[in-house]
Amino acid sequence: MKEFEISLKLSESPNSIQIKKLKNYLQDMPIEKILSGLKFANNRWEAQDAGVLKVGRKSKVNKEIHSVSVEQAEWRLKNWKLMIANYRRRGYSYPTISRIKKHLVQLSKNKPRS
Repeated sequence: MKEFEISLKLSESPNSIQIKKLKNYLQDMPIEKILSGLKFANNRWEAQDAGVLKVGRKSKVNKEIHSVSVEQAEWRLKNWKLMIANYRRRGYSYPTISRIKKHLVQLSKNKPRS
């Protein structure tokens, strides 16, 4: 195995435990995995810093069904293919869309009888 030396300029001084962890990660993992992990961490950090990081599927589901009336729920279920296209355009995964549909069905079943 070839050895390379990398020097880093960091915003804060790492302690000895952090230096040890960095050395272990850099020695054990392939470079491509390290770079993809750092890219993910950087994107997440930038999103968090900008205030646009929305974590978790539950909050997305709640956002979509929060103030939906019974009539709106029924309309969305009748036009479900259109709704799927809209949700996919927003970047929702199929499991998230499925959870939204489950809540809409539940909401439409709870309508008051006239």
